[in-house]
Amino acid sequence: MKLFFHVGRYYHLIWRAFSKPENFKVYWWQTLKEIDSLGIGSFSIVAIISIFMGAVITIQSAVGFDNPWIPLYAVGFAARDSIILEFSPTIVSLILAGKVGSNIASEIGTMRVTEQIDALEIMGINSSGYLILPKILAAVFINPFLIILSMFLGIFGGWVFGVLTGVVSSYEYIYGIQYQFKPYHINYALIKTVVFAFIITSVSAYHGYFTRGGALEVGVSSTKAVVYSSIVILLFNFLITQILLV
Repeated sequence: MKLFFHVGRYYHLIWRAFSKPENFKVYWWQTLKEIDSLGIGSFSIVAIISIFMGAVITIQSAVGFDNPWIPLYAVGFAARDSIILEFSPTIVSLILAGKVGSNIASEIGTMRVTEQIDALEIMGINSSGYLILPKILAAVFINPFLIILSMFLGIFGGWVFGVLTGVVSSYEYIYGIQYQFKPYHINYALIKTVVFAFIITSVSAYHGYFTRGGALEVGVSSTKAVVYSSIVILLFNFLITQILLV
């Protein structure tokens, strides 16, 4: 029964968040601010993780393809598909759920326990729309750019470290990442990214918005936001893959 209670309260909160804004200009500037905070602020961590994960995927692929009948360009082929199909859209989104999700839940949770949300409601402001909608719009807009950047840096990192460690030649790797390339895989990854961005922001905002108590409960809400966002992302990863790839 608790599950139905939370699902119903979640949909009610999101419905309120998407209701007509009181002031479009305020929402516009708030969305730009969130793009800078949630998206641009995550650039460095996405870049570092993508480069080194691309390197690890390439080296692991090279070690796995030790059969002389398997051409060496299969290393680049496997690295490209692993990065585009799964690593960049899903693993990076899970990492963002930890970074961005906990930040959203703690920010909104702190506003709740310090009664700032109650003050907004008293002033006649739709607090759920003002606090949650700009975060959702910002993440849905900026996360696809982060994932495209992650794809590029992951493949680039695989090329650099693959050549430096001698597990694959530059020609074979570049030939592999071009071999039987399907542009649809990019669309599939970006669709997943948009869905995951919505999940990260809305689920985290839900846990922050209904925080009760003090600083300790804010920490609990932040932890719940990361855990439940990750679980829902993994569930939708399976569903979207079944619908779009199978």
